[in-house]
Amino acid sequence: MAASNLVDDWAARLRKEGYRLTAPRRAVIRVLAETSTSLAPDQILRRARRYYPKTGLVTVYRTLDVLKGCGYVRKMHRLDGCHSYAPASAGHAHHIVCERCRAVMEFKGCDLDALIKSVRRRTGYLVKGHWLELSGLCPVCRKEA
Repeated sequence: MAASNLVDDWAARLRKEGYRLTAPRRAVIRVLAETSTSLAPDQILRRARRYYPKTGLVTVYRTLDVLKGCGYVRKMHRLDGCHSYAPASAGHAHHIVCERCRAVMEFKGCDLDALIKSVRRRTGYLVKGHWLELSGLCPVCRKEA
């Protein structure tokens, strides 16, 4: 889906769910819809200010919380211990992140049943969900390395 269509789609769904769509929130949505990498909140802020200069960091975090809660973006862990965000497709999926260029690719499918059963048996936890994120070098960065 093209970035402008994605912005319109997310905006319409947010309005339908009762969220206001302010100019700063729309700027954050536009940044996320246009990216092919995961972005940290400060990166989102800088890019969002190109579209709406008065966008604030609090608005970025609040918008990310809303978008994450609605399933439009996924929160990702970075190797430096911080978090970044990337657009998410519908349904259960995972990401692989390039350690060099930060490109993100989503993939579906994971066969973790044996691991989850083992963890449940050893810990007594009732596992309700999981999150899988892989890191490495994308094909472009592998050629450059």
